[in-house]
Amino acid sequence: MQKNYQYILWDLDGTLTDPMVGITKSVQYALQCQGIVQEDLRELCSFIGPPLADTFRELYHFSELQIREAVRKYRERFSIVGWRENVVYPGIPELLKQLCENGKCMMVATSKPEEFARQILEYFQLADYFTFIGGATLDGVRSRKEEVIAYVLDANGISCLSEAVMIGDRKYDIYGGRQCGLDTIGVGYGYGSLQELEEAGADAVVETIADLKHLLLLKKEKQLRK
Repeated sequence: MQKNYQYILWDLDGTLTDPMVGITKSVQYALQCQGIVQEDLRELCSFIGPPLADTFRELYHFSELQIREAVRKYRERFSIVGWRENVVYPGIPELLKQLCENGKCMMVATSKPEEFARQILEYFQLADYFTFIGGATLDGVRSRKEEVIAYVLDANGISCLSEAVMIGDRKYDIYGGRQCGLDTIGVGYGYGSLQELEEAGADAVVETIADLKHLLLLKKEKQLRK
């Protein structure tokens, strides 16, 4: 797979930043409020990627009322401290800068509520690399990955889908991108396994940020060397 994409859509959690501490501690807090004690934060990494409500439903079989309360408690902690408990993956700022310098138009498409996504990207000085930051709505009207991707494409008037690609670390990113007619790239340094990404049908899977740079910029670099 080697295409000169003009539009690059990025997942946030597990792709641009490592959100493990902030997300899992906020889930831990939400579960405690439901009387469930989970000491091992690694057991809560399944919450990284998909919509919160879906994971509370699937893993803990919560009722709709319990789900609403768990999401409320999660956001109670996340909005104060959890959003800052994040780490930018080494090499991401440099890659984003290089892509911008090569004329790429980049957007974020995340299942995280849009206001949190914007807050995180601004805090870590990544927001300026993106022409648009798209996310879920707090009321859940827009929550699934395909809904977010469709929203980003529509808001930016992107109709030539062959010029766009979705990059993410979980199967939800791949499924969402494919449903919207995009090529997809899975990154193995996040929270989805290479097998998960391949089985989801990613057009390409890379293991490192260096591999991702090679895939996105190889054609341009070849042209510059001529």
